[in-house]
Amino acid sequence: MPFQFLNFKSRISLALMLALLSVGCQQAAQPANQRAENANPLATPAPATISTSADDLPTIVAFGDSLTAGFGLSQEQSYTTLLQRKLEERGFKYRVVNAGVSGDTSAGGARRIDWALESGNVKILILELGGNDGLRGLPAAEMKKNLELIIQRAQARGVTVLLAGMEAPTNFGAEYTREFRQVFRDLAREYKTPFIPFVLEGVGGDPRMNQSDGIHPNAEGEKVMTETIWRALEPLLEKP
Repeated sequence: MPFQFLNFKSRISLALMLALLSVGCQQAAQPANQRAENANPLATPAPATISTSADDLPTIVAFGDSLTAGFGLSQEQSYTTLLQRKLEERGFKYRVVNAGVSGDTSAGGARRIDWALESGNVKILILELGGNDGLRGLPAAEMKKNLELIIQRAQARGVTVLLAGMEAPTNFGAEYTREFRQVFRDLAREYKTPFIPFVLEGVGGDPRMNQSDGIHPNAEGEKVMTETIWRALEPLLEKP
């Protein structure tokens, strides 16, 4: 694994503890759509609002947690907006729908996947979930079951799934970290999905690319994450 990733694993648990300690000070100052990340971690987050369109453009659903929702950033800075812009600049006729919910786990995603797949002529699902499972030390086997259900529901509708892998912090032990990582690799192999091994490649652990919590990408980090996703996404698109 890259050096940045090793730093990310060793620092993320401390960053999470500091973030939790500062909830009382930060929550009142945050916009309402960003407070879910600091809510009770066991609470089920409210679904994000998916806007509908009268046209029938093929739709790419970005389905994930705060990394997809763009926590701490403006809409213009989020990776889904950057991705939409990149598609348009290159002449691809797709609509990107942001179905990210801050604080969501794989279990939350499994509960709302059917709703998310109703957001138009869905052709591709970018599946970015698991980070919050790892931060909370939730069983890797349960995460696999939830992600598997999401993939199955999408593929049953003829939707191509782009699986975005995540890494767990090291504070739950080497065995958990290994099992967590293997879940994504096994699912990609079993369901033959396009696969990004680590969606925060080049971002995780780099202070220049992250907000002050050390977990969420800043505007520059979003640009790097967008490029990582684009490299895996572009081969899946119908040429203009």
